[in-house]
Amino acid sequence: MAAEGEGEQGKTVVVVGVDDSEHSSYALEWTGQHPASGMAGGGAALVIVHAKPSPSSVVGFGAGPGSGEVVRFVEADLRKTAEDVVERARRLCIANAMHALIEVIEGEPRYVLCNAVEKHNAGLLVVGSHGYGAIKRAFLGSVSDYCAHHAHCSVMIVKQPKAKRPRAEAA
Repeated sequence: MAAEGEGEQGKTVVVVGVDDSEHSSYALEWTGQHPASGMAGGGAALVIVHAKPSPSSVVGFGAGPGSGEVVRFVEADLRKTAEDVVERARRLCIANAMHALIEVIEGEPRYVLCNAVEKHNAGLLVVGSHGYGAIKRAFLGSVSDYCAHHAHCSVMIVKQPKAKRPRAEAA
């Protein structure tokens, strides 16, 4: 039986949450380049997880007549976004000489990531910080905040240096 936070080969498992933001791409790059994650020295197994929203969570329940067409359109868009996120993660892994298992799981990101930690017996969860202010965080909630309080492992919240943040957020 593997120790807490270790996968089947005895390596620490690192789960990295990714979405279509630059923040999560930076967090994935950071994971591969920093010894603190265990990835830089090859001492960890990497699992990259993208939480794909369900079409009903985007469209809303009881959308009314003709909503079937809308749901199909939304599903196609969500599938395309997931494919793009996975492709970006693959390119980052290749560029940083990382080997990873990449999973796309339908659901709310905060729950998907905490469940992935449990499923893979992870020792570390890495997420990017969107840098929301207090008001936006109160309305939208913070995936990183939720994971920091509910994941059954250490959580690394990676923030981009100001010079690397997208312009709209640097101000």
